[in-house]
Amino acid sequence: MIGFWVAGALAVVLVLALLFRPFLLKSSGSGVSRRQLNTAIYRDQLARLERDRAENMLAEADYAQARDELQRRVIDDTRDEDATATLRAPRKTMLAVGLALPALAIGLYILLGSPAALEPSVAQHQVSSQDMERLTAGLAQKLEKDPSNLQGWAMLARSYKMLGRNTEAEQAFERAGSFLDNDAQLLAIYADLSATNANGNFAGKPTQLIEKALKVDPENAMALWLAGTAAFRAGQFESAVRIWERLTQQIEPDSEDGRMLQDSIGAAYAAMGKTAPKMAAKGPIPAGGNTGTPASAGAGASVQGQVELDAALKAKAAPGDTVMVIARGPGSRMPVAVVRANVSELPLKFTLDDSLAMSPQARISAASQVEVEARISKTGMAQPESGDLMSAVQTVKLGATGVKLVVNKIRP
Repeated sequence: MIGFWVAGALAVVLVLALLFRPFLLKSSGSGVSRRQLNTAIYRDQLARLERDRAENMLAEADYAQARDELQRRVIDDTRDEDATATLRAPRKTMLAVGLALPALAIGLYILLGSPAALEPSVAQHQVSSQDMERLTAGLAQKLEKDPSNLQGWAMLARSYKMLGRNTEAEQAFERAGSFLDNDAQLLAIYADLSATNANGNFAGKPTQLIEKALKVDPENAMALWLAGTAAFRAGQFESAVRIWERLTQQIEPDSEDGRMLQDSIGAAYAAMGKTAPKMAAKGPIPAGGNTGTPASAGAGASVQGQVELDAALKAKAAPGDTVMVIARGPGSRMPVAVVRANVSELPLKFTLDDSLAMSPQARISAASQVEVEARISKTGMAQPESGDLMSAVQTVKLGATGVKLVVNKIRP
């Protein structure tokens, strides 16, 4: 905002400088007296009389009379006091213009411009969920009148996904048809939606879409992640490891995504009864030692509680946004149980148990304590994203009840 005002002030100064240029650049020695100006005029008139007489356009008597008259005017002029003709700066006018112009510019901007747009916080949250719903509804109406607009259907699908309306998003992707054929990222998003709507089942359509995305771009990160997840859930642990290890080439090992990926690879190795590798900067490298196994807490153990949304953040969550309650082993990024719901269901009572496990090898009953948190996402993606609403992470013992998670902060 400061940059805008500085630029505006410079523009006003430039305009004033151009307006006052004749007064600001005048030279003190450039004044011309009135007598000098009149002498030049008389000299020109006399030359014209001489020329007219030479060309016989003026009779001799008329010439003599005109010359006498001209001489008499010259004599009269010499009797008057001489004065220098100068261009004086109208100081009062300059001052008035100098004050009025900036005031007028600011007034017009306040009246016709958008001062609120200068505030970053206002600009960032300018589009509310209601506005997004309205724009999406308008786009849907236009596409019903022009169903051949395949690019529009793809745009509508992503809009629905942002609103958490996953069923409508999948239907819109289906109508996008051949527009998706050469876009690996859109195919991967479509596959993720299809699997989500099938309660995490990748069989059939989601797997076909993932394979199609990898044919378009064999290194697409989202498609590789989904392909590994599909293989893992199908019990194809060696295949999952191979796919995920390809993905390690694209992800920094110390990043949150890198740690999550390493946890997933570790779970796949553990399912095969092998020691998991550690991820290096350019892929996994063998590492000695044993990853160990968590202590068993007994089958059927769970964590129960309730999720609430802080009143200060209610305006930032739409009813269709996805609420996720996630349990992880301490220090791990691999979830052992996940509950999904909509914001409209808050406050939400939850129970985290083995029925919500992400894989048979990562169960909540295998831990003595877990880290529990709640997150609200507009996209419904498993990975945390900037702008998500989050609760504080709580470490609780297995079997805990009455756990209260308050969503009261925004992920930067």
